[in-house]
Amino acid sequence: MPQLNPYPWFAILVFSWLVLTTILPPKILSHKSTNEPNPQAAKTPKTLSWNWQWH
Repeated sequence: MPQLNPYPWFAILVFSWLVLTTILPPKILSHKSTNEPNPQAAKTPKTLSWNWQWH
């Protein structure tokens, strides 16, 4: 029964993981998001303290 021979299936497994871990990540990571965050609120707003007149 040839399907019980593990050598060809193991080779397919190793080559597929080799492709997945070496070729695909650089291709996926090279894409940029269209909605990059823009640091518009970089400076902190000036807040005024409240001067309550306590009785």
